[in-house]
Formats: sequence, structure tokens, C-alpha cells
Amino acid sequence: METLKYKIIKSRKQYNRYCSQLEALLSSSRKSKATKEAIELLTFLIEKWDEEHHSFHDLDPVQLLRSLMNDHHIKPIALAELLGVSKGLVSDILNYKKGLSKEMIRKLADTFKISQEAFNRQYDLISSVKSKPNHSRVATSVRRVSV
Repeated sequence: METLKYKIIKSRKQYNRYCSQLEALLSSSRKSKATKEAIELLTFLIEKWDEEHHSFHDLDPVQLLRSLMNDHHIKPIALAELLGVSKGLVSDILNYKKGLSKEMIRKLADTFKISQEAFNRQYDLISSVKSKPNHSRVATSVRRVSV
């Protein structure tokens, strides 16, 4: 009987190993039929693990993004390059000052292989508004946004 190359993920270590293998397969320039099938299978196994072990619905989109960046060892500067935006915009997003655009949501969902709905949910943004023109004091208000 043939031994399976990939099995159902049962540990965080195995999950991380499969994520690394998937990234390597995705970055290969030449994709044979076997490589494409391996990509499809690994994607399925990783998504299944994510569904069972990550409470994406407990996290707002920024918390989710921070968690995924941490899991995949992605720095804000690399995220800016990935999204095709400035470092300042990424900083504003990560600090709840700006929301995610539809295009950013699409790119993030595709990059991290999760559904767009995980990023396309309402969350609070922090906006700084000067309370009086003659004072330098800044009042912080919160507004709800939906992307």
C-alpha cells in the first residue's frame, strides 16, 4: 500500500510545515500536474485546520491581519509591498486609523487563503479630531466602518 504524502493536520508543528511547503510550491516557477494537485490538497488541509482551530469570527479584521502577519512572519513593510500601498497606509490600518479597501481585502484573502468575509466585517476606527481650534488637545472619537 502506498504511503500518503500529506495527511490531516493534527498539530501546530505539522500545520506550520505544510504552510511552508505550500509557500514553496506556490513560488515555484514550473508547476506540473502533480505540483498543482499538491497545492490544491495542501490548501484544503490548511483551510480545514484554520476553520477548526482559528476563531476568525472572534477577531476583528485588524486583529486577524496582525495574527496572520505574525503566523507568516510578515513585517508591515512587506505587507505594504504585497498590497501595493504605502508603509504609512499599512501603519494607519494596523492602528485602526484607516479601513481596508475592497482590493486590499481581495489580495489578503488570496495571499492567506481564507475567505474575504473574514476581512470584510465591521470594526471600529479611531479618528483624531481637534476639540477646539485654539487648543492643541486632541479628542479621540470612535466611528463604525464597514468595508
